[in-house]
Amino acid sequence: MNSLPDPLLTSIAVPLALALAIALGLPKRWSVRLAYLGFGIPLLCALHVWWHFGAAPKESGYAFLHEYSTGLENLGIGLKLGVNGIAMPLFVLAGLVGFAAGIFAIRSGAERLKIYLMLLLIMQAGLMGIFASVDVFFLYFFHELALIPTFIMVGIWGGRDKTYAAMTMTIYLTAGAMLSLVGLIAIYVKSGAHSFDLIALRAALGDRPLGALTQRHLFGLLLFGFGILVSLWPFHSWAPLGYGAAPSSVAMLHAGVLKKFGLYGLIQVALPLLPAGMPAWSHPLAVLAVFGNVVVIGLVTMAQRDLKQMAGFSSVMHMGYAFLGLAAGSAFGIGGVVLLMVAHGLSVALLFLLVTCVHHRTQTLAMDEMGGLARKAPVLAAFFTAAVFAGIGLPGFANFWGELAIFVALWHYSPALTAVALTGVVISAIYGLRAAARVLFGEVTEHFARVEAKAPVGDLGWGERIPALVLLAALLFIGFWPRSLARPINAAVSAPSAAVAYAGR
Repeated sequence: MNSLPDPLLTSIAVPLALALAIALGLPKRWSVRLAYLGFGIPLLCALHVWWHFGAAPKESGYAFLHEYSTGLENLGIGLKLGVNGIAMPLFVLAGLVGFAAGIFAIRSGAERLKIYLMLLLIMQAGLMGIFASVDVFFLYFFHELALIPTFIMVGIWGGRDKTYAAMTMTIYLTAGAMLSLVGLIAIYVKSGAHSFDLIALRAALGDRPLGALTQRHLFGLLLFGFGILVSLWPFHSWAPLGYGAAPSSVAMLHAGVLKKFGLYGLIQVALPLLPAGMPAWSHPLAVLAVFGNVVVIGLVTMAQRDLKQMAGFSSVMHMGYAFLGLAAGSAFGIGGVVLLMVAHGLSVALLFLLVTCVHHRTQTLAMDEMGGLARKAPVLAAFFTAAVFAGIGLPGFANFWGELAIFVALWHYSPALTAVALTGVVISAIYGLRAAARVLFGEVTEHFARVEAKAPVGDLGWGERIPALVLLAALLFIGFWPRSLARPINAAVSAPSAAVAYAGR
């Protein structure tokens, strides 16, 4: 366990240092070579933390706990790194998706590749920092560190409507971040803890809870602030637009990891610190999630003919399940949400990667112009089909366990809402299997025949296979051994400090 002095700090510092080196004029050849380390070392750190988490000594439920001086301690701000059973699975998710997105980016041949990789490394450092931070100030800081490169990369390297998409994302996500920041500062001020340290805040508010009315107001502020960041309906329109325009690696990192920040903030910060605030908002949240995200967005996803737009709307739809797990208000439901966050992050990142692979071979995103690709690219077809099955929640994939836990928890909350939510499984099966059929099978369309006549269509290269294999292997590993993540998650949400927040109804 001592092979790394601090795997959490290392996972943040290495990509940041390499990004700085590129910014200072590192030659392109070395920039590309060292970028492998910039994405590979955070993955190794994440796997190290996952492997040793169970045996690692813990303080207040956090393992690998380290504090570093910032000079701002008199303001209650300190760089404190550590992971508990909720943060650890998402820290691992950031390492896995970051590695896959980084390898895909390095092999993409993007214009101005040095700058592209520099921004992606900054984004990777921010993602690792989010889930390694115990201090709420740095949790928010690392989110902003990861978010800013997103806007830049969509605006410069994006596809269709990139300027409009970048501006829309900036407006929505900045608004959500500002609302969240106001709520976090209010908690700091009213807690009397004189610290942004989450452990200290929990102790202070455990001894002197805020009034019920104050908790309801602050929880509502955080719910809508964080909800915008997660694309809660009707504040969702930035997501499919942004993902449709975003470069593939950016879409993988944002949809797969960064969008989970809002849910993570609600589970790690809002629920434990404001336990009396959730009951007042649970029913409105459940109604918005089930009828807005699951049903309405699910039907919109079915209507899509653009493959990347379908993937973007699908991501929004599945966030509805996560909000339903929160609304159910039980430890079992919260555990299911964390597991689904990891599973969804892996599967949606895989889907965006494969959508780009399909586009490179068919020169179109219109599903009506595709067909017969499986004959030319059987490996791509196998990966794409597996990604669709994972998104549907087929047993054997990680998504199944997260969705199952959420539906069970939701049934105890409201059988009627559960029945409506289950229609989402049917909807996702329809649009997922229909997409696979149109893209991979059937007769070759005239458009695809013209593309094939110009140049032979090849299967996935190793620069595409390796990141896809990493993501798929993780989905299957968790799918067949969910206890590897479920055990630390259950310990975290069942801890005495969380008992009030996650009390069953």
